[in-house]
Amino acid sequence: MALPSQLKPIQHHLRTAQEHEKRDPVVAYYCRLYAMQTGMKLDSKTPECRKFLVKLMDQLEMMKKELSDNESMTQEIVGNAHIENYALKMFLYADSEDRSGRFHKNMIKSFYTSSLLFDVLSVFGELSDENIQHRKYAKWKAAYIHNCLKNGETPQPGPIGMEGEAYDDEFGAEGGGPSEAPHNPPQSQPSFHGHPSNQPPASNFSNIQIPPGSHAPANTPAEIPHPEGDVRLTPEDFTRAQKYCKYAGSALQYEDVGTAIQNLQKALKLLTTGKE
Repeated sequence: MALPSQLKPIQHHLRTAQEHEKRDPVVAYYCRLYAMQTGMKLDSKTPECRKFLVKLMDQLEMMKKELSDNESMTQEIVGNAHIENYALKMFLYADSEDRSGRFHKNMIKSFYTSSLLFDVLSVFGELSDENIQHRKYAKWKAAYIHNCLKNGETPQPGPIGMEGEAYDDEFGAEGGGPSEAPHNPPQSQPSFHGHPSNQPPASNFSNIQIPPGSHAPANTPAEIPHPEGDVRLTPEDFTRAQKYCKYAGSALQYEDVGTAIQNLQKALKLLTTGKE
């Protein structure tokens, strides 16, 4: 059934649901739930919209029955965590590729899909400030890199030079391009650096907060280096150290011990020496 033009704002969420039908039906379900709730607000009066939304409701009911033994469906907090972790996994992958200067369709799609999944999180309640920032940054990045590549320009990695970009429908509507989300976490996590002195920081995106992973290291090192006497840590140092710890937590969710150790060592070095 064709999507009525009044419901165009939910087309990408529905496409994301379709792409995850077999790979992750929980993601597919919540994308459709968001689309249905948003669609009701957009237009539930005209016959073509009402017909489309009723069909979507039937589809949701059917999925709910099929997934009735899944904790992500029966417990809201588990469902919330499932979508948030998946959105962050995609965001981290795209951010890592971006900061490493690797620009390609899969990372653009990962940025954009993560922004859609942050939309979807609103079915569980109000978004946190961090996730609102993630969503805005990911949408901007997807548009910015897509438009750069389309115009034959080299994108700038990271949050430098952030400005309004219109994410035209061309990329989202393309059937081509990899739609698969990364199945493995990135092996190298993005490093965070300050802005060049001649560039003002872009909004708050240099301080993006990545929610911590649910695991912590099982044991601590036998010897912890003591901070050097003259170390004066700036607020930016604390933010960066916090990010390294959060990346370590995220890596542990995927049992990526090497990346977790690497990030914890970076945090430890920064806190004890004031240097990276």
